Amino acid sequence: MITVHHLNNSRSQRVLWLLEELGLDYEIVRYQRDPDMFAPPELKAIHPLGKSPVITDNGLTIAETGAIVDYILETYGQGRLVPADPKARLLMRYWLHYAEGSAMPLLLLKLITSQLPARVPGLIRPIAGLIAKGLEAKMVTPGLKTHLAFWEASLKDTGWFAGNALSAADIMMSFPVEAAVSRAGAGQNALLRGFVERIHARDAYQRALSRGGPYDYA
Repeated sequence: MITVHHLNNSRSQRVLWLLEELGLDYEIVRYQRDPDMFAPPELKAIHPLGKSPVITDNGLTIAETGAIVDYILETYGQGRLVPADPKARLLMRYWLHYAEGSAMPLLLLKLITSQLPARVPGLIRPIAGLIAKGLEAKMVTPGLKTHLAFWEASLKDTGWFAGNALSAADIMMSFPVEAAVSRAGAGQNALLRGFVERIHARDAYQRALSRGGPYDYA
């Protein structure tokens, strides 16, 4: 049986949602973030990097959300959550990589610049604030504007990222979009806000929340 090593308020919530959409049996081992919001050291016993999500299944240990999604779909999916149309299927593969490769680094930088001044000694806080504001103005804000417009355009025709129905692309993109709507101003974008509302209303998403515990972006 699949075991999900689940960190609270993390990307691993997507793995629980995927498993619920597929109706698969799984177990959860829970981990709590420390006061600085880092994963606890116990996760290093599962994977050397000590990050979540990680799953174990049939003697395998698999890390990284995209790799986990690929493995679950190939092993247990039976074609579900994968578009039948070849172009849409290729697009789904693109979003599986894009979500972590392009979207999340920018959102992480947004989080860092917003928290940097409060996390440095008081004497250098004004300098840190100026650095953070400079990064926001020159890199983060323009980058986010470009990416959010790209997301909106991608959802315009069907409301989904790949094809005419929910696919693994939407599950992978849920965390970046939720994060952007919650703390990067994307709540003003009607299509992104509608996407979040639509996925949150799904029974499988709600079951994943019940299994995984509190999740700020929900």
